[in-house]
Amino acid sequence: MPPVNNPTLRQRRLGAELRKLRERAGLTVTQAAAHLGVNQGRVSMIETGRSALSADRVRTMASVYDCADVDLITALAAMTGRRTRGWWEEYREHLPAALVDLAELEHHATGLRVALAMHIPALLQTTDHARALFRAVVPPMRPYEIEHRLAHRIRRQGILHRDTPPPYSAIIHESALRMGFGGPDVAHGQLGHLLDMSELPHVTVRVIPFGAERYPSTGQSFDYIKGAVPQLDTVQLDTHHGGCGFLDAEAQLSKYRAVLDRMESCALGTDASRDFIRKLMRDM
Repeated sequence: MPPVNNPTLRQRRLGAELRKLRERAGLTVTQAAAHLGVNQGRVSMIETGRSALSADRVRTMASVYDCADVDLITALAAMTGRRTRGWWEEYREHLPAALVDLAELEHHATGLRVALAMHIPALLQTTDHARALFRAVVPPMRPYEIEHRLAHRIRRQGILHRDTPPPYSAIIHESALRMGFGGPDVAHGQLGHLLDMSELPHVTVRVIPFGAERYPSTGQSFDYIKGAVPQLDTVQLDTHHGGCGFLDAEAQLSKYRAVLDRMESCALGTDASRDFIRKLMRDM
């Protein structure tokens, strides 16, 4: 089977998880190859996401690596096969790979938790608000680049409107709500859209006001993307150079779960948050 060129984040993650299982079993690449009946190069390609796998092969590797976690094995087996031709693949030639990978992660997510200090969450933005954000990027984008980014962002939002959407929880600092991107009319429309989205049964919006006694974060925006099992969760960090940073080490996941829990403890309740947003709209 030919190697996979430019593996996606999902394919690389599958390989990385299989490497973790091998290392926990105390096996070298050479030893694993011997047990699996393949050469060392095949094992290395699997662990870098460059070799397509079948579900049966994953189960065989899990058995060789003495992994008894049935839920994890099932989740890894579901990640096999060649690249899924999802809608996001249409953008792979036009956008940074990390943005395309983020859309794929969101598509497969079982839940999403986000925290933002200066921006409205991407999946809750209006078209006008998002366009104003892209026009403010440094260095400036060309008009066609803005439209590619905008179309991609709007299509990402589709996961919140499908038949079985994942639970979505957003913690937003008051400063993000007061940013006037696009001018008063756009800002007012954005807050109204945020209110509408917060009424959906699977969407939770909570506000941390300026008057909160503490804010347990550095102010960096991040998404916590839940996988089929906790071991396959991912944290996505926004970066100033225009890409996305992805974290998946167990210690990192544990840290960001704790940060989100602490932030929720500082935030207003859902009803109080909606009242807070309505007051901001009246005061504009």
